[in-house]
Amino acid sequence: MKLNDLVSGNYNASEWEAKGYQLPKFDREAVIKKTHDEPTWVHFGGGNIFRAFPAAILNDALNTGKYDRGVIVAETFDFDVIDQAYTPYNNLSLLVSLQSSGTIEKKVIASVTEALKADYQFSDWQRLVEIFRNPSLQMISFTITEKGYSVAPADLDRGLQPVLAMGKVTALLYERFQAGQLPLTVQSMDNCSHNGDKVKAGVFAYAERWVKDGLVPAAFLDYLKDETKVTFPWSMIDKITPRPHIKVKEMLAEDGFEDNNYIETEKHTFTAPFVNAEEVQYLVIEDNYTNGRPPLDLGGALYTTRKTVDEVETMKVTTCLNPLHTAMSIYGCLLGYTLISAEMADEDIRAFIQKIGYMEAMPVVTDPGVLNPYEFIGAVINRRLPNPFMPDAPQRIAMDTSQKLPIRFGETIKKYLARGLDKSNLVLIPLTLAGYARYLKGIKDNGEAFEPSPDPLLEELQAIVAPLEIGKPDQDFSCLRQLYSRKDVFAVDLYEAGLGEQIEGMVKELYADFGAVRRTLHKYVVAR
Repeated sequence: MKLNDLVSGNYNASEWEAKGYQLPKFDREAVIKKTHDEPTWVHFGGGNIFRAFPAAILNDALNTGKYDRGVIVAETFDFDVIDQAYTPYNNLSLLVSLQSSGTIEKKVIASVTEALKADYQFSDWQRLVEIFRNPSLQMISFTITEKGYSVAPADLDRGLQPVLAMGKVTALLYERFQAGQLPLTVQSMDNCSHNGDKVKAGVFAYAERWVKDGLVPAAFLDYLKDETKVTFPWSMIDKITPRPHIKVKEMLAEDGFEDNNYIETEKHTFTAPFVNAEEVQYLVIEDNYTNGRPPLDLGGALYTTRKTVDEVETMKVTTCLNPLHTAMSIYGCLLGYTLISAEMADEDIRAFIQKIGYMEAMPVVTDPGVLNPYEFIGAVINRRLPNPFMPDAPQRIAMDTSQKLPIRFGETIKKYLARGLDKSNLVLIPLTLAGYARYLKGIKDNGEAFEPSPDPLLEELQAIVAPLEIGKPDQDFSCLRQLYSRKDVFAVDLYEAGLGEQIEGMVKELYADFGAVRRTLHKYVVAR
């Protein structure tokens, strides 16, 4: 069983389906031709998240028979991805959905009709120019990570042939401007706050420089600023897509599916002809399009207002997912766990994050309407975090914790204060922040040393707790005021917020002796 068999016609559909493989229900050749002649969607970033999510929901839309156009993928960074993961398989891939039950679902994704290298050195660039000059194009989108939107002074100096992604996109937008100021929507699908603004800032940086240098007319910038022509909507995306998993490779091999090899490019992109991802997914998009849009709602995407997108993101980042991740990562490191899924079998940790979400953070959540906050947390706790296929580690989640605490917990505390809510309801969130002072010590609950995860403030914050010793309950804990008064780490001065002394008391318990982390965690979780 090979993906290319589906192109050559040399396959038995009933054999594939008997082994649980869902095959495309649409006429792929007709979709390829229609997309080539009248493209509607170009996506920048050919990585695993694209194939597992945006391409997959388009595949579902095509399967309904209510749409007839595929997606053209363009890679701006790692061209080996095109040569090794797309071209050899005629742009087909296999999506393996990893169920929390330990089973898998398998679906052939056939919605990608072209895979192009977005760079001037390749003939593909002329094809991209042709596409951008076509009036039928409705949307360009991105999964290039937050770093992909960066702008470097040296790249701005390169004029109309930049190297970075935002520069190339701006050059292609200039082609669309020259073709008659044709309308287009520029849609980020990256997992970062207010992502549309990041694309917009990158594009405007290049356009403004080019206008200043006299390389393009001022009318080009006017075109980009005209929201009847070009828009930069926000979106919220949520789906975990880890590297190809050995268990998945083995399961596919047992089926007789031969395209299960691992691919590591020279730039260390890890991919494969298959992509494995968790079963749960969310894509909420601001419905602000100037030239129509692909009907991704047929595949499960939610179109709504910018305000609602912002509320969904706030719900996820401050209540329903990210704070739970951080809380369990701090205590997971202290208790010696190396897998998030294994932590979810720990009754104390499971109850800890469940009560943080439902009891302490939920009172300040704005229900966005399109996603129920209670159901979102339920999916996180019961299906996402316990998933045995998810090789995520608390050590990875604990990276840059000092940068995450202000948003993930500080915003909730600020809302309690602003709304005059009873702060006595806050017990496990303070325990999380107390755990951070114990985590910074780099010593597990059993006395073994561990290396705290990379963090730009790690050394500075570790120096604050350096005087503290485990096993000396009567020592001077006054250094904690220096830590918990820092608004850059916690978004508020926790003493001014009326929580500093409470957190100090918890820290004293955590430092009492070895074994105190487990004892203290259990005490407060049960009492809560």
